[in-house]
Amino acid sequence: MRRSLVFLLLASALFGCGTVPPVSGAVPGMPLPWPSEGQAAVEVEGMGGLGVSGEPNPVPIASVTKVMTAYVILRRHPLRPGDDGPLIRVDRTAADESYVPQESTVPVREGQRIRLRRMLELMMVVSGNNVARLLARWDSGSQERFVERMNATARRLGMSDTRYTGASGSEDSTVSVAADQLKLAREAMRDPVFREVVAQADTAVPGDARKLPNTNTLLNRHDVIGIKTGSGTAAGGNLMWASRVRGRLVLGVILGQAAGTNPVAAKEAALDAGGRMSAAVEQWLLRQAALASEPGPAWSSTR
Repeated sequence: MRRSLVFLLLASALFGCGTVPPVSGAVPGMPLPWPSEGQAAVEVEGMGGLGVSGEPNPVPIASVTKVMTAYVILRRHPLRPGDDGPLIRVDRTAADESYVPQESTVPVREGQRIRLRRMLELMMVVSGNNVARLLARWDSGSQERFVERMNATARRLGMSDTRYTGASGSEDSTVSVAADQLKLAREAMRDPVFREVVAQADTAVPGDARKLPNTNTLLNRHDVIGIKTGSGTAAGGNLMWASRVRGRLVLGVILGQAAGTNPVAAKEAALDAGGRMSAAVEQWLLRQAALASEPGPAWSSTR
């Protein structure tokens, strides 16, 4: 009893006592700073889900869509760590789209040949919409055909509230829920090359010395090791993240932060929410490890 009281006082000091939306499936006695808007879902490897917040209505997910694009590409064109993969030719469409206003793009040139591994970096690290669509055409001949593969994969993974309409996430018609995206995060992080790519702090277009930073500024904070940001006016700010705390993989998804504002502010809102959530889970896991090392019964969980 005394141990539980100490933990609850510690949690209150760490997380505050603000109002949060309804949370389902949460671990009893474990407060987390759930976002006051949108949706969120978190799980810990070996412990199961820590809860799901918000109304589970399908909403636009913006560039978090690229996680599915990368997952499908790597399943159809597997890479091993250290393998850069085949050369992919930049077509005119991808080159012309390099400077599309109000889109996140990467400056590539028609005829340029870039290895698959670097293409994945330009899509996932820098969030190049034009690269995502180029990879879709390269794989399937058209973006439309590739989207069929994305939706088939979503069905296979049990993502019943998800519908993809493009490879980049630029379309507001691509919608999902936090719980579905958590299923995808779990599968995608099984791939070692995917893990390497999303953990990179920056990358560059071959032949260009400029370093292009990762849009996920949570990297290397609170043991965060990826995964992807996304933002748009209708979508708001979205974040899928992964962290590794004392050997346990933590996965989280946050959707719909500051929707209706501008994409930059919305992305910052999602990153702020993700920072609070990842820090809270990190502190909770560290506290659980400390409690487990003390004499007496330790916390346990069943899935």
